[in-house]
Amino acid sequence: MNHLFTQHAQEVEDILRRYPADQKRSAVMPLLYLAQAETGYITKEALEDIADITGASVTEIASVVGFYTLFHDAEEKGGRFRIQVCTDLPCALRGADAFLEQLCKNIGIKVGETTSDGMITIEAVTCLAGCNHAPVFQVQGDGELTYHEDQTVESAEKTIDELR
Repeated sequence: MNHLFTQHAQEVEDILRRYPADQKRSAVMPLLYLAQAETGYITKEALEDIADITGASVTEIASVVGFYTLFHDAEEKGGRFRIQVCTDLPCALRGADAFLEQLCKNIGIKVGETTSDGMITIEAVTCLAGCNHAPVFQVQGDGELTYHEDQTVESAEKTIDELR
C-alpha cells in the first residue's frame, strides 16, 4: 500500500467516493491537493501513489502538476507561503508588473526567490481571474488559498507581515 493511502486513508476514500468507480482519474487534482498539503510540494512518491490510486501514468499526473500554478513539484520547493502575482496583459496594464517589481525590491528578493527566513516566495503567474481588481495576488500556504485584490505595495507588505 502506498504512503498517501496509508497516511490519509479516510481522505483518499472520501475523495474517491465523489467519482464513479470507473472514473478514478477524475480524482487526480483533489489527490494532488491532499498530497501537497503535507509538505507544500508534490513528491515523486506522491506522483507514484496517485498514479497507482487512479490508474493514470506518473507522466500524466506530473503534467497536471506542471500545468497548474496551484501545484508545485519537489524541485520548486518554495517558502512556507507562496505569493503569486498575476502579470498577464490586462493586469500589467493596471500596474501589476511595477507592483511586483517594487514588492520584490522592498522585501529583498527577486521574482521566483524565497526570503532568507524561508517564509515567503514571490512568483509571477498568469490569470487569477481578477483583472478588473489588479494588482491581484493569491497566497498559498498552510493548506490555505486566499485572494487579495486591488493591492498596493503597502497592503501587500502588510499581508506579508501578517503571514510571518
